[in-house]
Amino acid sequence: MDFSQSKTKECLARAFAGVCQDGARYQFISKSALSEGYSYIADQLKTIAKNKMAHASVLYNLMLKNMEDGGDNVTIEAGYPFESQLLRTSLQDSSEIEKNEGKNIFPHFAKIAQDEGFEEIENALTLISEVNIRNAEKLAFLAQKFDDGTLYSDDKINTWTCSNCGHSEEKKEAWDKCPLCSYPQGYVVIPEE
Repeated sequence: MDFSQSKTKECLARAFAGVCQDGARYQFISKSALSEGYSYIADQLKTIAKNKMAHASVLYNLMLKNMEDGGDNVTIEAGYPFESQLLRTSLQDSSEIEKNEGKNIFPHFAKIAQDEGFEEIENALTLISEVNIRNAEKLAFLAQKFDDGTLYSDDKINTWTCSNCGHSEEKKEAWDKCPLCSYPQGYVVIPEE
């Protein structure tokens, strides 16, 4: 199929625009997390933002590779989520967005690419979908711990590690201030279950 006449072209452009906006949104939320004293969560959000921009680069390059004459202006229309940047609400909201992208949007775009014979694009969209699902799980986990007030405590013994100096201890609760470097609790790596 001719890429310039394909639905895949529009899907690729929509995916590119979406991940760019996701990347920006995660940077904004990361700033909120940092201002609330949650450095480790801010770092996790920055990593997701960085991943989104890597996805944008892949999608952009696929668009350029498949456009015959380059320089095409692709007109797209789509809805983009605007959510609160408060950490309390944005972790769960972002989890739902990632889940929707990973289970619905990107698989749908990948299926269109498959049907139109664009295997490389299908593969990229499928792999991005898988990352979104993992992001959704991580964000849902952090949101639940945040809401429960159990970010830094658990019923069982965990290894708590300072993301600044690497000091770690095995116990049920993380320290308020790192015994080694005196960084605040917000730098503690939250053990994933």
